[in-house]
Parts: sequence; structure tokens; C-alpha cells
Amino acid sequence: MFLVRWQVPTVACQRAYKSDTTVAGKPDVVECDHELMTEPSIELVRWAGPWSDDDPDANFKADVALYTKLEPLETLGPLSASTGIPVGALVRYVLARWASAGSESLLNAGPSVIERMWATISEAEQTDTNEARLAAYEVVRQMVAWLRAPLDM
Repeated sequence: MFLVRWQVPTVACQRAYKSDTTVAGKPDVVECDHELMTEPSIELVRWAGPWSDDDPDANFKADVALYTKLEPLETLGPLSASTGIPVGALVRYVLARWASAGSESLLNAGPSVIERMWATISEAEQTDTNEARLAAYEVVRQMVAWLRAPLDM
């Protein structure tokens, strides 16, 4: 189960700047009309299914189950420390970049997708059975369906 706590900002932030004062090359903030700005909050959870063998999203769900075993903050924490970018901003960037990658994949499937497709086909050819070829077709069909999903929107 993927749990999301979504909190909508309740107060808009408006800042007034002194035009003649800067701190480190940035305008000096004079005032801000809010006490606390609420940002979206997402709980990162692991997920392992279940899904049925005939689930049309089985490959995607298997990927989700695999990758949610990992701890992304082990990478983002040191990246934050070395770049000075807050972890929350990096998480927002990664999510936004990944979420927008569906449309980008139409232009560039990328080497990892091509390699996964090729490995699936190659394995079926080495097995040299009709059953293996049909199973490979189904895997590649699901991958292409995922890549073309932005076209269905």
C-alpha cells in the first residue's frame, strides 16, 4: 500500500524586497506575510504486492516491489550534503523528473529500456521455444505499452 499525506498550502507567501539591499547577491527579504507554509508530505513505504499473473501491469508492479526495497535517502542525504540542496528539494526534483520522463521516453527510450528489451528477446531466442518467445513478446509488449502511456492521456 502506498500512503500519501497531502497537505495543501493554506497561506500564500508574499515577500517584499528592498531593491537596494542584497545578501550574497540576492535581494534582502523585508517581510513575509505567513507564519508557516505547509508543503506536501509523502510517506515513503515499501510495497511487495500482491498482483495476479495475468495483471497487465505486472512488470511495473514487480519493478515497484524491487525498488521500494531500497533506501533512497542513503543516496540523497550525501548528495544534499555535498551540493547544499535540501533533501526535500532533491526528493521533489527526482519525483518531478521521473514523473515527466514518460513523455520524454517517447523521444528517447534510453539505454536501460533498450537493454531490458534486448535481454528479454535474447533470452527467449537462446531458449529457442515458442513458449519463451511468446513470454518475451508479452514482456516487451508491456514495456512498450508503458512507454506509450502518455499518448493515451
